[in-house]
Amino acid sequence: MANISLAAKYRPQTFAEVVGQDTVKKVLSLASLQDKVAPAYLLSGTRGVGKTTLARIFAKALNCANAPTAEPCNQCEACRKITQGAFVDVVEIDGASNRGIDDVRRLREAVGYSPLEGRYKVIIIDEAHMLTKEAFNALLKTLEEPPRGVVFILATTEQHKFPITILSRCQHYVFKQVAEQSIENHLANVLKSEHIAYDEDALSLIARRAMGSVRDSMSLLGQCLALSPNDMEGFKLESKTVRQTLGLAGIEVMDRLLQAMRFQDVAKTTVLVRDVLAEGVDIGFFLGELVRLLRNMFVLKEAGKEVLADLPLREVVRLEESAVHFSAAFLHAAWQMVLENQRRILQSYEPAAALELLLLNLTLLPRLLPLEKVLLPDEAEPEAKQGE
Repeated sequence: MANISLAAKYRPQTFAEVVGQDTVKKVLSLASLQDKVAPAYLLSGTRGVGKTTLARIFAKALNCANAPTAEPCNQCEACRKITQGAFVDVVEIDGASNRGIDDVRRLREAVGYSPLEGRYKVIIIDEAHMLTKEAFNALLKTLEEPPRGVVFILATTEQHKFPITILSRCQHYVFKQVAEQSIENHLANVLKSEHIAYDEDALSLIARRAMGSVRDSMSLLGQCLALSPNDMEGFKLESKTVRQTLGLAGIEVMDRLLQAMRFQDVAKTTVLVRDVLAEGVDIGFFLGELVRLLRNMFVLKEAGKEVLADLPLREVVRLEESAVHFSAAFLHAAWQMVLENQRRILQSYEPAAALELLLLNLTLLPRLLPLEKVLLPDEAEPEAKQGE
C-alpha cells in the first residue's frame, strides 16, 4: 500500500532480522526451539528497540507449523495470520486503553479456554505499566499459574512502575539502546532495498538523532525522504538534506563556534546564535553534538586517537585539527559546562536566551580560568605581552 510506513514495511519477521538485542533473541529463540516456555515474560526498555516486534516473532515461533523451532517459517498459515494480526490465539492488548480491573477479568476468562488454532495462546500487553494497581492484583494468580498453553508477554518503557509481585512472576529481560553503527547498517539495507543512493554522513546523522531507537530512525528516514522526487532515479540522500529536514546544525556551525571560542570573539558568537535560531535548529540535538565534540577533543588530547577507533577517519582528522588550538583544561571545563547546562536550557522559559548565555560563557571561558591553563603557550604569550 502507498501509505505504509518504512517501519511497518521493514518490520523484522524473524529473530535474526531484529537489530541488536542479541541476548534476548537468543533466549527466546532457544525457549521456542526446546519448547521450554515460561508462563510470563517482561520485556522492558526505551521506545523503538524491538520489544513488541520480538514478542510477535516469539508468538509466531511458538505456533509455527514447524514448531518446536528456533525461527518462524513465515510461510505456514499460522505465521501468516499472526503477521496480519488475524490469529485468534495471539491477542495484543494496549495497556493504556485496557487498564482497568474489568478488562483484566475479561482477559482472565478468555485465557481459561484452550488454544483454538495454535499450540499456544499468547497474550501480549503493550505499555503494561499503564495497568491500574487493582488490575495488576487481578493478574497475579494468572501470571503465576496460567492455564496450560498460555503465555503472557508484558512490554513496557517504565518497568519501575511495576509492583514487585508482578516482577517476581516474570522472566524479565531489559532491552538496550541500539548502537549507532547497527542503526546505520539497518538504514543502509533499507535504502539499498528501495534503490536509493545515500551519503554515509546522512545515515550517521539520522542514527545519532534517533538516540538508540530503530523505530525513530525509520520515522526520521521517512521524513527525510518525504522531500525527495517521485522519480528516485538520480536522487541521493545527502547530509545537507537531512540537516535541513530535521533542523540539525552543520559541521560549519561547530567550526564557527570553535573559532569564536579560540579568539574570544563575542560578536561572532552572537551572530552564530542568531543564525542557528533562524535556521530552526533542534537545540537539544545541537547541545548533544557540542557535548560529543568537546568530549572527543578532550579524550583525543589526553588519551590519543586510538580510543576514538569507532569514529570515521575523516572525523578524527577534523578533531585533531581543532583540538590543537585548545588545552585539555579548557576542553574539560567547556565539556562540563555544556553538560551541566543541557537540561536547564531545554527546560528554560527562554531557551534561546539560555543557549546564547551558555555559548557566550564558553567564548569568554579563558577570562574565568587562568590563561596559562586554557591556552597553548604560543597563544598565551600575546595576551601576556599585551598585559605588560
